[in-house]
Amino acid sequence: MMINIEKLNAFRVPSARQTLTPNDIALYALSIGMGRDPLDREQLRFVDPLQGPAVMPAMVLVMAHPGFWMSDIESGIDPKNVLHASQGFEMLAALPSSGEVESHTQVTDVIDKGEGKAALVLTETELRDEQGTLFARLNRTTYVRGGGGFGGSAGQSTPRAQPPQSDPDHIIDLTTGPEQALLYRLNGDLNPLHSDPELAARAGFDRPILHGLCTMGVVTHALLKVLAGYRPDRLRSVRLNFSKPVFPGETICTELWNDGRFRARVVERDVMVVDGGQADSTETRTIATGG
Repeated sequence: MMINIEKLNAFRVPSARQTLTPNDIALYALSIGMGRDPLDREQLRFVDPLQGPAVMPAMVLVMAHPGFWMSDIESGIDPKNVLHASQGFEMLAALPSSGEVESHTQVTDVIDKGEGKAALVLTETELRDEQGTLFARLNRTTYVRGGGGFGGSAGQSTPRAQPPQSDPDHIIDLTTGPEQALLYRLNGDLNPLHSDPELAARAGFDRPILHGLCTMGVVTHALLKVLAGYRPDRLRSVRLNFSKPVFPGETICTELWNDGRFRARVVERDVMVVDGGQADSTETRTIATGG
């Protein structure tokens, strides 16, 4: 269904606040599959409130989450037709591990691919701690099937970054559980596409799919392990494109080059699910704080 651009232009994404607790931090890490090896002390810091809490950098994707705001009829978007196309996050200051966090999200552009075709909704989110410090910025592209035709700009094609021709320097397999989407929903994104089999079928899937941001969390875990040695302060930014959905229970294989480029595929179906990935890391800039 075509986007109602008048409604979308008038819509204001709700700001959101969250008071971070050690349990919130552990829940997020568990929801992206960390802690599956009970003997891995590096991961234990992220999933055990008594051991940390160490904040997984990708948690900025759910901090003070405004919820699935596209399900609001006043947004002018049919929520059954939305898919996550791309996502990035950038660390700008120390990640809080406690206290109040506030998010502000705004639509920055809406691209019209033509009547009967898709629309792309671009949003930017800023996250601030209780002192008002801007500590992270998120950029998201949402693909709306059949949302075009409202007379907007067609935008410009952005070429996707291509991985090197050489074999990846690192290959990391991380499993997801069959309940992964149900657990991840507890972070605030209750889109029923990830829980309701009937709705998933109407959207063209034979079962509920994993949240794109959960897939990104799993991939970021791989990046954190290889590029940063499980040091959150070393991971500065991550950006990627979602190419295919992941089903809960599948294994995500991240292929990573030493210059930070990466992609990911599902092992069971040999399908590329993430491409055009780029991670930036450093060993000198401090990003995450302790409790």
